[in-house]
Amino acid sequence: MPFFLIKSNNPQKVNYNNSSKGFSLVELMITIAVAAIMITIAIPSMTVFLVKMRIDNEISQLNRLVLSARNSAITMEQNVIICPLENGVCTTNWQNELTAFIDLDNNGLYTDDPLAPDTLVKIKAATTAGDTITYAGQTSIRFAPTGTLTTAASIFIYCPQNDKSLGRAIVLSISGRTYVTTDANNDGHDEFRNGGNVICP
Repeated sequence: MPFFLIKSNNPQKVNYNNSSKGFSLVELMITIAVAAIMITIAIPSMTVFLVKMRIDNEISQLNRLVLSARNSAITMEQNVIICPLENGVCTTNWQNELTAFIDLDNNGLYTDDPLAPDTLVKIKAATTAGDTITYAGQTSIRFAPTGTLTTAASIFIYCPQNDKSLGRAIVLSISGRTYVTTDANNDGHDEFRNGGNVICP
């Protein structure tokens, strides 16, 4: 039987060059050194970024809690209270869990007694451990059915444990409306509308 040899038009080329290329020890050490320097420079910036993200999140949640309480007071035509509760009593520990509730019996206390319960509106979880919130030493915020405050107007100041210069604030007026401070002049510190910096206590 005849044997035919078929020649391919596209023969596969085989690289017989056994030499390989890679990093020398000196190049590897230089690369590691440069990477270490870049990481050292980036870490502080990343830390500040993460702290600012946490602050923005907490301020946003706190502001939503206040707005929800005010809207509920107007909608339900009831007195609504926001405060940090301990055994149903309002305290000044504003960094703890915050509760907004309709005070049906107008006694300033929260009760979940099945016979005469107050109505829960919203709860905000406690802040990150070490961060603090102050509200001018007051134990509660109280909204009338008109949406105005029946307690004194004051200011929430949120201070992160890591860097007190990054403090932010929510200003609550007697009308019940709020505004959140911003870094208007881009100096790294939040300012009030009158130009004064937010200062952590």
